[in-house]
Amino acid sequence: MTRPVLVNAFDMNTPTHLVSGTWRHPDSHAWRYKDLAYWTDLARLLERGLFDGLFIADVLGVYDVYAGNPDAALRGGVQIPVNDPLMLVSAMAFVTEHLGLAVTASTSFEHPFPFARRMSTLDHLTNGRVGWNIVTSYLDSGARNIGLDTQVRHDERYEIANEYMDVLYKLWEGSWQDDAVQRDRGSGIFTDPAKVHAINHEGRYFKVPGIHVSEPSPQRTPLLFQAGTSDRGKDFAAAHAEAVFVGAPTAAILRAQVADIRARAQAHGRDPHDIKVFSGYTVITGETDREAQAKHDLYRSYVEPEGMLALWSGWLGFDLSVYDLDDPLRVVPNQAIQSTAETFGRGDWKVRDLVERLGFGDGPIAVGSPATVADAIQEWLEETDADGLNLGHVVTPASYADFADLVVPELQRRGAYRKAYEPGTLRHKLFRRGDRLPGNHPAAGFRIPLSRPDAPQP
Repeated sequence: MTRPVLVNAFDMNTPTHLVSGTWRHPDSHAWRYKDLAYWTDLARLLERGLFDGLFIADVLGVYDVYAGNPDAALRGGVQIPVNDPLMLVSAMAFVTEHLGLAVTASTSFEHPFPFARRMSTLDHLTNGRVGWNIVTSYLDSGARNIGLDTQVRHDERYEIANEYMDVLYKLWEGSWQDDAVQRDRGSGIFTDPAKVHAINHEGRYFKVPGIHVSEPSPQRTPLLFQAGTSDRGKDFAAAHAEAVFVGAPTAAILRAQVADIRARAQAHGRDPHDIKVFSGYTVITGETDREAQAKHDLYRSYVEPEGMLALWSGWLGFDLSVYDLDDPLRVVPNQAIQSTAETFGRGDWKVRDLVERLGFGDGPIAVGSPATVADAIQEWLEETDADGLNLGHVVTPASYADFADLVVPELQRRGAYRKAYEPGTLRHKLFRRGDRLPGNHPAAGFRIPLSRPDAPQP
């Protein structure tokens, strides 16, 4: 049986997301990141290509680990300047009908109470098409700018995140009953006060006594993405996530990660396939293999090594300027992205590999005609048991236009890609079982039974 391929586009509200230097290519519009028309045009393009969604990365901080300063990142536009992704969502929703819109926001740098309102607002404005990529942040530069001396240690960041989720579930799922909003012109009652409940949360990290200030949105809780694959990250994903983004350079590494996440989900009382796994992936395609290879070689000539090393220094938490390019990469333990350090920092990779072999991202890259690329995608998903792709770009929006115009028709011809969208919310489109989180998800424990007047306090 042919596996359906799920696809998110992977972008960021900045000139350079993952591939330093390619913003200079004449077909790149990445420098227009601050132009709203860039984002609305991209949203229309992705919906034309029947993408599941647009997954927008974010970081609050600057990549200043390389050489101990942000100069390389600033010169290369490497995730700096960077604007807020949440501000883009309502405009993109206005020009589309089905495209999912997932935004990254950190549990480390914002209190959950105002964040809950912003996400409820976006879920209303998108008619239930918003998702949230839950991250815990990893840059010391971001931590310092909110008053901390350094980043909170890695495992404690997940302890904070778990309580953060409890607060949000109480606000989104347990504060307002489904029929609290009356909108009764005759009685003059907009909301029945008896059906709105204070959450009375008082924990180790947060104190939130009151009610959610937004009425229930179509999904209540936005679709939950998560992108951490450290030990603590995978356990967090197994408990909370509905979709996980995983980057891995080989099929064997990814397959082990997928199996681990699914086993952990089952241990948390969830169906192992309650979590959709999206693999980082890059495609360079053309009408023929030769045309695609020529495009690849041209793109390669634009890759800027110093900017790539600035990115990798931030992800690994270690200054790569102290290495020669042919040195083996060994990373000392730190509080940055532990899964990245575990994969790439054990001496099996050289610093040169980060620029040359991984210059288009830390996942696989398929280069070739539509048939060649479709073969590679199907083989990758079959080998890894991933559900779909988080499709990076080398040149935006051209990388996505090529995929939509060339690869999508080939996958459709093979019966491996949708020909029309399902109606409904983002959650329903992905799982086809309604708008709300299922009963075996931890958020369900915070819902108000119809027979009870008081909010539950698990």
